[in-house]
Amino acid sequence: QVQLVESGGGLVQPGGSLRLSCAASGRLFTNYAGWFRQAPGKEREFVAAIGWRTGNTYYADSVEGRFTISRDNSKNAVYLQMNSLTPEDMAVYYCAADRILSSGSFRSSTRYNYWGQGTQVTVSS
Repeated sequence: QVQLVESGGGLVQPGGSLRLSCAASGRLFTNYAGWFRQAPGKEREFVAAIGWRTGNTYYADSVEGRFTISRDNSKNAVYLQMNSLTPEDMAVYYCAADRILSSGSFRSSTRYNYWGQGTQVTVSS
């Protein structure tokens, strides 16, 4: 059974940076790993995804140029470097991974089979 555990959330001032980490336990066979976020009263939304074998990266328009997703296949880990944070980025961030035979867009939460517990990111002065 695959389990995902996020870390790295916290409180940061506007304009600051945070790096989120997500470690997978168990054998991970996946096409995509992704990050989603959910703010209070809002639906969970796509943030970024990375092809596990290709390393290709994809971003939501709202974070393009500020966030960077990366992975370390040897460690079964995925990361999200977040720069120039604004209060609009404040949310619980979740990492996710799909299975080899998963279908649907990598931008959709329904594609992903494994989810972390979430880590809170607070952006405030």
